[in-house]
Amino acid sequence: MGLSATISKHILKFKKPATTSRGAFEDREIWILKIWNSQKPDIVGLGECAPLKNLSIDDRKDYEKKLNTLVNNINLGKNINKFNFKEFPSIKFGLETALLDLKNGGKRIIYKNFYAIGKQGLAINGLIWMNQFNEMKKETLEKLELGFDCLKFKIGAIDFEKECELLSIVRNHPMGKNIIIRLDANGAFKPEDALDKIKTLSHFNIHSIEQPIQKGQWQAMKELCQTSPIPIALDEELIGTFDEKDIELLLNEIKPQYIVLKPNLLGGFVQSDLWISQAEKHNIGWWLTSALEGNIGLNAIAQYAASKNTLHHSGLGTGKLYANNLPPYTKIDNGYLWRDMGHEISDNDNPYEDQN
Repeated sequence: MGLSATISKHILKFKKPATTSRGAFEDREIWILKIWNSQKPDIVGLGECAPLKNLSIDDRKDYEKKLNTLVNNINLGKNINKFNFKEFPSIKFGLETALLDLKNGGKRIIYKNFYAIGKQGLAINGLIWMNQFNEMKKETLEKLELGFDCLKFKIGAIDFEKECELLSIVRNHPMGKNIIIRLDANGAFKPEDALDKIKTLSHFNIHSIEQPIQKGQWQAMKELCQTSPIPIALDEELIGTFDEKDIELLLNEIKPQYIVLKPNLLGGFVQSDLWISQAEKHNIGWWLTSALEGNIGLNAIAQYAASKNTLHHSGLGTGKLYANNLPPYTKIDNGYLWRDMGHEISDNDNPYEDQN
Protein backbone atom coordinates (compact mmCIF):
# COMPACT_ATOMS: atom_id res chain seq x y z
CA MET A 1 0.00 0.00 0.00
CA GLY A 2 1.93 3.02 -1.31
CA LEU A 3 1.77 6.66 -0.32
CA SER A 4 0.74 9.53 -2.54
CA ALA A 5 1.39 13.23 -1.99
CA THR A 6 0.69 16.71 -3.34
CA ILE A 7 1.83 20.17 -2.37
CA SER A 8 -0.02 23.50 -2.55
CA LYS A 9 1.27 27.00 -1.89
CA HIS A 10 -0.59 29.57 0.22
CA ILE A 11 0.12 33.20 1.01
CA LEU A 12 -0.99 34.11 4.52
CA LYS A 13 -1.69 37.82 5.05
CA PHE A 14 -0.93 39.43 8.41
CA LYS A 15 -3.76 41.54 9.80
CA LYS A 16 -1.08 44.09 10.64
CA PRO A 17 2.70 43.95 10.08
CA ALA A 18 4.51 41.68 12.54
CA THR A 19 7.62 43.62 13.53
CA THR A 20 10.84 42.32 15.07
CA SER A 21 14.35 43.75 15.29
CA ARG A 22 15.00 41.97 11.96
CA GLY A 23 12.21 43.87 10.18
CA ALA A 24 8.46 43.61 9.54
CA PHE A 25 6.46 40.79 7.98
CA GLU A 26 3.34 41.58 5.96
CA ASP A 27 2.70 38.12 4.52
CA ARG A 28 3.99 34.58 4.86
CA GLU A 29 4.51 31.87 2.26
CA ILE A 30 3.59 28.37 3.35
CA TRP A 31 3.14 25.07 1.53
CA ILE A 32 0.56 22.49 2.62
CA LEU A 33 1.73 18.91 2.14
CA LYS A 34 -1.02 16.30 1.67
CA ILE A 35 -0.24 12.59 2.11
CA TRP A 36 -2.58 9.62 1.78
CA ASN A 37 -2.51 5.87 1.21
CA SER A 38 -3.48 5.06 -2.37
CA GLN A 39 -6.02 2.46 -1.16
CA LYS A 40 -7.66 4.95 1.25
CA PRO A 41 -7.64 8.30 -0.60
CA ASP A 42 -10.34 9.81 1.63
CA ILE A 43 -8.00 9.81 4.68
CA VAL A 44 -5.49 12.61 4.20
CA GLY A 45 -2.69 13.78 6.46
CA LEU A 46 -1.71 17.46 6.31
CA GLY A 47 1.60 19.07 7.12
CA GLU A 48 2.81 22.66 6.87
CA CYS A 49 6.18 23.44 5.29
CA ALA A 50 7.01 27.06 6.03
CA PRO A 51 10.54 28.49 6.01
CA LEU A 52 10.74 31.80 7.84
CA LYS A 53 12.18 34.61 5.77
CA ASN A 54 15.63 35.83 6.82
CA LEU A 55 15.85 33.28 9.62
CA SER A 56 15.33 29.67 8.49
CA ILE A 57 18.37 27.97 7.00
CA ASP A 58 16.04 26.73 4.25
CA ASP A 59 14.95 30.21 3.23
CA ARG A 60 16.33 29.48 -0.24
CA LYS A 61 15.35 30.13 -3.84
CA ASP A 62 15.27 26.40 -4.59
CA TYR A 63 12.92 25.60 -1.68
CA GLU A 64 9.84 24.84 -3.76
CA LYS A 65 11.92 22.80 -6.21
CA LYS A 66 13.26 20.66 -3.36
CA LEU A 67 9.77 20.30 -1.92
CA ASN A 68 8.51 19.04 -5.27
CA THR A 69 11.42 16.59 -5.37
CA LEU A 70 10.26 15.13 -2.06
CA VAL A 71 6.66 14.86 -3.30
CA ASN A 72 7.81 13.13 -6.49
CA ASN A 73 9.91 10.68 -4.48
CA ILE A 74 6.90 9.85 -2.31
CA ASN A 75 4.73 9.25 -5.37
CA LEU A 76 7.41 7.05 -6.95
CA GLY A 77 7.80 4.98 -3.79
CA LYS A 78 11.43 6.01 -3.27
CA ASN A 79 13.18 6.02 0.11
CA ILE A 80 12.40 9.51 1.43
CA ASN A 81 14.97 9.14 4.23
CA LYS A 82 17.65 9.87 1.64
CA PHE A 83 16.29 13.43 1.29
CA ASN A 84 18.67 16.00 2.82
CA PHE A 85 16.44 17.19 5.65
CA LYS A 86 19.35 18.89 7.44
CA GLU A 87 19.27 21.59 4.78
CA PHE A 88 15.47 21.77 4.83
CA PRO A 89 14.26 21.47 8.44
CA SER A 90 10.83 22.99 7.77
CA ILE A 91 10.16 20.28 5.16
CA LYS A 92 11.00 17.63 7.76
CA PHE A 93 8.58 19.33 10.16
CA GLY A 94 5.81 19.33 7.56
CA LEU A 95 6.47 15.71 6.59
CA GLU A 96 6.42 14.49 10.19
CA THR A 97 3.18 16.35 10.82
CA ALA A 98 1.48 14.94 7.72
CA LEU A 99 2.55 11.37 8.47
CA LEU A 100 1.40 11.57 12.09
CA ASP A 101 -1.91 13.07 11.00
CA LEU A 102 -2.38 10.27 8.47
CA LYS A 103 -1.50 7.64 11.07
CA ASN A 104 -4.18 9.08 13.39
CA GLY A 105 -6.92 9.04 10.78
CA GLY A 106 -6.53 12.39 9.01
CA LYS A 107 -8.40 14.27 11.75
CA ARG A 108 -5.64 16.83 12.45
CA ILE A 109 -4.74 14.85 15.56
CA ILE A 110 -0.96 14.76 15.61
CA TYR A 111 -0.49 13.65 19.22
CA LYS A 112 -3.35 11.99 21.07
CA ASN A 113 -3.94 14.06 24.19
CA PHE A 114 -6.63 16.16 25.84
CA TYR A 115 -5.54 19.34 24.03
CA ALA A 116 -6.06 17.65 20.65
CA ILE A 117 -9.72 16.94 21.43
CA GLY A 118 -10.46 20.34 22.98
CA LYS A 119 -10.50 19.17 26.62
CA GLN A 120 -7.33 20.90 27.82
CA GLY A 121 -5.81 24.34 27.38
CA LEU A 122 -2.14 25.26 27.22
CA ALA A 123 -0.71 28.12 29.26
CA ILE A 124 0.81 30.61 26.82
CA ASN A 125 2.51 33.97 26.98
CA GLY A 126 0.81 37.06 25.65
CA LEU A 127 3.07 38.45 22.94
CA ILE A 128 3.65 42.21 22.65
CA TRP A 129 4.96 43.01 19.19
CA MET A 130 7.35 45.83 18.43
CA ASN A 131 5.48 48.98 17.52
CA GLN A 132 5.21 52.63 18.40
CA PHE A 133 5.32 53.11 22.17
CA ASN A 134 1.65 54.03 22.56
CA GLU A 135 0.56 51.01 20.53
CA MET A 136 2.74 48.67 22.61
CA LYS A 137 1.33 50.21 25.78
CA LYS A 138 -2.22 49.74 24.53
CA GLU A 139 -1.56 46.11 23.59
CA THR A 140 0.08 45.45 26.95
CA LEU A 141 -2.90 46.76 28.90
CA GLU A 142 -5.25 44.73 26.72
CA LYS A 143 -3.27 41.56 27.42
CA LEU A 144 -3.42 42.24 31.16
CA GLU A 145 -7.19 42.67 30.98
CA LEU A 146 -7.48 39.39 29.05
CA GLY A 147 -5.99 37.50 31.98
CA PHE A 148 -2.52 36.61 30.75
CA ASP A 149 -0.17 35.84 33.64
CA CYS A 150 2.90 35.78 31.35
CA LEU A 151 3.81 38.53 28.87
CA LYS A 152 6.59 38.43 26.30
CA PHE A 153 7.92 41.68 24.90
CA LYS A 154 9.78 41.99 21.61
CA ILE A 155 12.48 44.57 22.31
CA GLY A 156 15.33 46.20 20.44
CA ALA A 157 13.51 48.29 17.82
CA ILE A 158 12.32 51.37 19.71
CA ASP A 159 14.22 53.61 22.13
CA PHE A 160 15.62 51.56 25.03
CA GLU A 161 14.40 54.06 27.63
CA LYS A 162 10.88 53.82 26.25
CA GLU A 163 11.04 50.04 26.51
CA CYS A 164 12.04 50.39 30.16
CA GLU A 165 9.17 52.82 30.64
CA LEU A 166 6.78 50.22 29.25
CA LEU A 167 8.06 47.58 31.68
CA SER A 168 7.67 50.07 34.51
CA ILE A 169 4.03 50.61 33.53
CA VAL A 170 3.46 46.86 33.76
CA ARG A 171 5.04 46.51 37.18
CA ASN A 172 3.12 49.50 38.54
CA HIS A 173 -0.19 48.20 37.21
CA PRO A 174 -2.36 46.40 39.80
CA MET A 175 -2.63 43.39 37.48
CA GLY A 176 1.04 43.40 36.50
CA LYS A 177 2.88 43.20 39.79
CA ASN A 178 3.17 39.41 39.85
CA ILE A 179 2.99 38.38 36.21
CA ILE A 180 5.89 36.66 34.45
CA ILE A 181 7.73 38.95 32.03
CA ARG A 182 9.85 37.54 29.23
CA LEU A 183 11.92 39.60 26.81
CA ASP A 184 13.03 38.72 23.29
CA ALA A 185 15.79 40.82 21.78
CA ASN A 186 16.22 38.76 18.59
CA GLY A 187 19.95 39.53 18.73
CA ALA A 188 19.44 43.31 18.83
CA PHE A 189 22.08 44.12 21.49
CA LYS A 190 25.77 44.59 20.76
CA PRO A 191 28.09 42.35 22.81
CA GLU A 192 29.88 45.35 24.29
CA ASP A 193 26.77 46.96 25.80
CA ALA A 194 24.46 43.94 26.25
CA LEU A 195 25.32 43.35 29.91
CA ASP A 196 24.70 46.99 30.89
CA LYS A 197 21.29 46.92 29.21
CA ILE A 198 20.42 43.60 30.83
CA LYS A 199 21.36 44.97 34.26
CA THR A 200 19.00 47.90 33.69
CA LEU A 201 16.21 45.55 32.57
CA SER A 202 16.73 43.33 35.62
CA HIS A 203 15.18 46.04 37.82
CA PHE A 204 11.79 44.96 36.44
CA ASN A 205 12.00 41.39 37.74
CA ILE A 206 12.42 39.71 34.36
CA HIS A 207 11.99 35.95 33.98
CA SER A 208 14.33 35.61 30.98
CA ILE A 209 15.69 37.32 27.90
CA GLU A 210 15.92 35.51 24.57
CA GLN A 211 18.91 35.86 22.30
CA PRO A 212 20.29 39.20 23.57
CA ILE A 213 23.09 39.18 20.95
CA GLN A 214 23.26 37.71 17.47
CA LYS A 215 23.96 34.00 17.06
CA GLY A 216 27.41 32.61 16.41
CA GLN A 217 29.21 34.59 19.13
CA TRP A 218 29.67 31.69 21.51
CA GLN A 219 32.28 33.23 23.79
CA ALA A 220 30.37 36.48 24.23
CA MET A 221 27.13 34.58 24.81
CA LYS A 222 28.84 32.27 27.31
CA GLU A 223 30.11 35.26 29.29
CA LEU A 224 26.62 36.78 29.30
CA CYS A 225 25.13 33.54 30.59
CA GLN A 226 27.69 33.56 33.39
CA THR A 227 27.27 37.20 34.41
CA SER A 228 23.74 38.25 33.45
CA PRO A 229 21.35 39.02 36.32
CA ILE A 230 18.53 37.86 33.99
CA PRO A 231 18.47 34.19 32.89
CA ILE A 232 19.29 33.89 29.19
CA ALA A 233 17.39 31.77 26.69
CA LEU A 234 18.92 30.72 23.39
CA ASP A 235 16.65 30.90 20.35
CA GLU A 236 18.23 31.67 16.97
CA GLU A 237 21.44 30.13 18.34
CA LEU A 238 19.91 26.67 17.95
CA ILE A 239 19.05 26.96 14.26
CA GLY A 240 21.24 24.89 11.96
CA THR A 241 22.51 22.49 14.66
CA PHE A 242 21.32 18.92 14.06
CA ASP A 243 23.70 16.21 15.24
CA GLU A 244 23.34 15.22 18.88
CA LYS A 245 27.04 15.68 19.55
CA ASP A 246 26.87 19.23 18.17
CA ILE A 247 23.78 19.98 20.26
CA GLU A 248 25.59 18.80 23.38
CA LEU A 249 28.69 20.81 22.44
CA LEU A 250 26.68 24.02 22.03
CA LEU A 251 24.81 23.62 25.32
CA ASN A 252 27.87 22.52 27.26
CA GLU A 253 29.95 25.39 25.91
CA ILE A 254 27.50 28.29 26.29
CA LYS A 255 25.59 26.92 29.30
CA PRO A 256 22.38 28.93 28.90
CA GLN A 257 19.66 28.90 31.54
CA TYR A 258 16.95 28.14 28.94
CA ILE A 259 16.46 27.19 25.31
CA VAL A 260 13.45 28.06 23.14
CA LEU A 261 12.35 25.31 20.77
CA LYS A 262 10.73 26.03 17.40
CA PRO A 263 10.18 22.63 15.75
CA ASN A 264 9.62 24.17 12.33
CA LEU A 265 13.08 25.79 12.38
CA LEU A 266 14.88 22.93 14.12
CA GLY A 267 13.72 20.06 11.91
CA GLY A 268 10.59 18.60 13.45
CA PHE A 269 9.57 16.74 16.57
CA VAL A 270 12.21 14.01 16.61
CA GLN A 271 14.83 16.72 16.39
CA SER A 272 13.12 18.72 19.16
CA ASP A 273 13.22 15.59 21.31
CA LEU A 274 17.01 15.57 20.93
CA TRP A 275 17.21 19.16 22.16
CA ILE A 276 14.92 18.43 25.11
CA SER A 277 16.94 15.36 26.08
CA GLN A 278 20.22 17.27 26.03
CA ALA A 279 18.74 20.30 27.80
CA GLU A 280 17.44 18.16 30.65
CA LYS A 281 20.77 16.33 30.82
CA HIS A 282 22.47 19.69 31.42
CA ASN A 283 19.74 21.05 33.75
CA ILE A 284 18.68 23.65 31.20
CA GLY A 285 15.05 24.75 31.11
CA TRP A 286 13.08 24.84 27.87
CA TRP A 287 9.76 25.78 26.33
CA LEU A 288 8.12 25.57 22.92
CA THR A 289 7.04 28.38 20.66
CA SER A 290 5.76 28.91 17.15
CA ALA A 291 7.66 30.56 14.32
CA LEU A 292 4.70 32.37 12.75
CA GLU A 293 3.28 29.19 11.25
CA GLY A 294 -0.23 29.00 9.94
CA ASN A 295 -2.81 26.96 11.82
CA ILE A 296 -1.73 23.58 10.43
CA GLY A 297 1.74 24.01 11.90
CA LEU A 298 0.51 25.72 15.04
CA ASN A 299 -1.94 22.89 15.71
CA ALA A 300 0.87 20.34 15.47
CA ILE A 301 3.24 22.25 17.77
CA ALA A 302 0.50 22.81 20.36
CA GLN A 303 -0.32 19.11 20.47
CA TYR A 304 3.37 18.29 20.76
CA ALA A 305 3.68 20.78 23.64
CA ALA A 306 0.69 19.19 25.38
CA SER A 307 2.31 15.77 25.06
CA LYS A 308 5.39 17.03 26.92
CA ASN A 309 3.56 18.45 29.96
CA THR A 310 5.97 21.38 29.95
CA LEU A 311 6.06 23.45 33.12
CA HIS A 312 6.70 26.72 31.26
CA HIS A 313 4.31 28.89 29.29
CA SER A 314 4.50 28.14 25.58
CA GLY A 315 4.69 30.83 22.91
CA LEU A 316 1.77 29.67 20.79
CA GLY A 317 -0.64 32.59 20.61
CA THR A 318 -0.07 33.35 16.93
CA GLY A 319 -3.21 31.83 15.39
CA LYS A 320 -5.04 35.16 15.15
CA LEU A 321 -2.27 37.01 13.33
CA TYR A 322 -3.51 36.18 9.85
CA ALA A 323 -6.58 37.41 7.98
CA ASN A 324 -6.84 34.21 5.91
CA ASN A 325 -5.60 31.43 8.18
CA LEU A 326 -6.56 27.79 7.62
CA PRO A 327 -8.31 25.35 9.96
CA PRO A 328 -7.94 23.84 12.53
CA TYR A 329 -8.52 27.04 14.44
CA THR A 330 -7.51 27.94 17.96
CA LYS A 331 -8.95 30.21 20.61
CA ILE A 332 -7.42 31.95 23.59
CA ASP A 333 -9.22 32.19 26.91
CA ASN A 334 -7.74 33.77 30.03
CA GLY A 335 -4.15 33.18 28.90
CA TYR A 336 -4.71 29.60 27.69
CA LEU A 337 -4.67 28.27 24.15
CA TRP A 338 -7.46 25.85 23.21
CA ARG A 339 -8.22 23.93 20.05
CA ASP A 340 -11.47 25.41 18.76
CA MET A 341 -13.59 22.34 18.03
CA GLY A 342 -16.40 24.56 16.76
CA HIS A 343 -14.47 25.39 13.59
CA GLU A 344 -13.35 21.98 12.39
CA ILE A 345 -13.22 21.22 8.69
CA SER A 346 -16.27 19.37 7.34
CA ASP A 347 -16.21 16.62 4.71
CA ASN A 348 -17.40 19.06 2.07
CA ASP A 349 -14.94 21.83 2.87
CA ASN A 350 -11.64 22.05 1.03
CA PRO A 351 -9.78 25.24 1.96
CA TYR A 352 -6.44 23.68 1.02
CA GLU A 353 -6.65 24.08 -2.75
CA ASP A 354 -3.84 25.92 -4.52
CA GLN A 355 -3.77 29.67 -3.98
CA ASN A 356 -1.89 32.19 -6.06
